[in-house]
Amino acid sequence: MTTRLHRLTELEQVRDPLLTAYADVRAPLLHLPNYAVPTVAERLDRYGRTPGFTAVLAFDAEDQPVGYAYGNTVEAGDLWWKRIGDLDEAYTRSPTLAVWEIGVTTAHRGTGLARRIHDALLADRAERYASLMVNPAAGEGKVLRLYESWGYEPIAPVRPSPDSPVLTAMVRPVNE
Repeated sequence: MTTRLHRLTELEQVRDPLLTAYADVRAPLLHLPNYAVPTVAERLDRYGRTPGFTAVLAFDAEDQPVGYAYGNTVEAGDLWWKRIGDLDEAYTRSPTLAVWEIGVTTAHRGTGLARRIHDALLADRAERYASLMVNPAAGEGKVLRLYESWGYEPIAPVRPSPDSPVLTAMVRPVNE
């Protein structure tokens, strides 16, 4: 399958194609409040206006969005770190790339596309670390293990919101 990646920093360019891909990627979960498209759109609008916002979108041969990742820069006092709580100051000493979400449509899973999107998101970043949060139950633990294979290490459990399941916060060096 041929896919093209686009790295974008303007929310207006990212929003519609990302939400289109998101609705496909998360279709089985859209009935849950934390995964509903309007909830995710609200979060995307918020993060898309923060320092260091970047998204990578993947498009297929028909120019349909089939994958995405996005993140932004977080500093020591950011809510990202406050949600995690007590952690090693090495991670908060300098700016970190918070990876908010990575998703690939069903037809493109298992092709290496998620890793390509992830690596494009981290490419040329100034931050020392990248951090993400994952539901350890996703794919019966498969997603957590995948992130570990990409160099992420679990650092703490976290519940970002009352509607969210308990997630595992993970971190890795950006230039690994």
